[in-house]
Amino acid sequence: MGSEPHSAPCFRSRGAGFCGYFFGSAGRRWVSTAVIIFFFISLFTGIFAYWNDANVLAGDYFFRSTTVTSTPAPSPKESPVESPVAVKVEFPLNCSIWNVTCPANYPVTFEIKESYAVVCPEYTRWIHEDLRPWRRTGITRDMVERGKDLADFRLVILKGKAYVERYRRSFQTRDLFTIWGILQLLRLYPGKIPDLDLMFTCGDMPLIRKRDYQGPNATQPPPLFHYCADDETLDIVFPDWSFWGWAEINIRPWPSASEALKEGNTRIKWVDRGPYAYWKGNPRVSGLRGALMWCNPSDKYDWKARLYRQDWTAETRSGFRNSKLEDQCFHKYKIYIEGRAWSVSEKYILACDSMTLLVMPKYYDFFTRSLVPLKHYWPIRATNLCKDIKFAVDWGDNHTDKAQAIGEAASRFVQEDLRMEFVYDFMFHSLTEYAKLLRYQPTIPPGAVEACSETMACPEKGLVHEFMEESMVRSPKDTLPCTLPPPYDLPDLETLVLRRYNEDTWDSAE
Repeated sequence: MGSEPHSAPCFRSRGAGFCGYFFGSAGRRWVSTAVIIFFFISLFTGIFAYWNDANVLAGDYFFRSTTVTSTPAPSPKESPVESPVAVKVEFPLNCSIWNVTCPANYPVTFEIKESYAVVCPEYTRWIHEDLRPWRRTGITRDMVERGKDLADFRLVILKGKAYVERYRRSFQTRDLFTIWGILQLLRLYPGKIPDLDLMFTCGDMPLIRKRDYQGPNATQPPPLFHYCADDETLDIVFPDWSFWGWAEINIRPWPSASEALKEGNTRIKWVDRGPYAYWKGNPRVSGLRGALMWCNPSDKYDWKARLYRQDWTAETRSGFRNSKLEDQCFHKYKIYIEGRAWSVSEKYILACDSMTLLVMPKYYDFFTRSLVPLKHYWPIRATNLCKDIKFAVDWGDNHTDKAQAIGEAASRFVQEDLRMEFVYDFMFHSLTEYAKLLRYQPTIPPGAVEACSETMACPEKGLVHEFMEESMVRSPKDTLPCTLPPPYDLPDLETLVLRRYNEDTWDSAE
């Protein structure tokens, strides 16, 4: 064995150079040198080819996801043809343990494969109305900054990048997931969101009151984005944080939650569900909810309602075993009732295939103004809670086909018109139309920091990180946003407003 030449590169000898002359004779040295040269030429050729592959230039920030487009099977006389492969590049979350920074490889321009776009859902038309107070004057920097005392954070978008200045902590993680949602919009439509500067409040109540900006000496109201408004306020409504997940009560991002609700609807057929109006929640947040609890059955009377207090402290300890949304679609009728203001529970209730008994709300969010009474829900008067609930249940029991149709129409609205792609498109059009009104070039505030998916999600733990990872947009969209419908004309707008409060609705139920 000791007289045999080395059978592998000899990295042990330092005196003979780079494995040079490690074979004992001149001939062997020449052959081994040629082999080594050939080996390294092949190695460097492979490396060069690898780095020139356009699909891997972005390095560790993304991986490939391939989808095969099927082609007709070849006839027996034809040679088989390989199916074309469409390569979809994805950009997952990159949380380096050494450094959390915003990746520079994500696309900065928006490229489309199809120029055709569908028309947006009807509720997007309300964007025009929400921005109407500033149509004539436009929006100045002074108007925006006058909303600072009311806002939780300020968001500036410049050249597709987001910068956030925080003023105060919001309740739970509302601000965190709201900002996260806007960052995902930037990833969905890179380079497509115009420069803008806005203030956002994350509380329950709308804050810009109309009466404070009326009269001959009134100033223009500050534009303030928020989750809800009413007929007495001017807050600009925007999708709430729960579309990207509500970590504190273990509600998953909307695509997962809506799919779970859709599956939950199949567990019990509508005709086999309990013949009662079901509600579960926190009755302490408003007097109206407290009054609702009096509609529970007593020794003397049954209002056909089954109402339950939600103990979130106990649910947290038990791992939310008894509060899964998809496990609550087992009654023919479900009640929606506001809390301090509007409630994010509305979309979950509407998605249950149950006929929704909607206690007539004071507040609206971005999509609810397109809901139609007796088509998507049964209206319940706040001044006549128990009697109206019993009347609705009795009516449904006597008109089962119509009651079931109302429940299914609401679920269809939620599953089709409230798909996440339309939520993003609402955000896209809302921000784009808002940016058109700015009368100044936005700049980065002194206290703002750049925000991106990595800087927000990587430091987080538990459900917050999990929901961000789940809801992150991994690839830019390659189709256009839906087309924004035109504004309502005045007669149509008046009809829509009156429809919400018309008490003749009950008389038309038959």
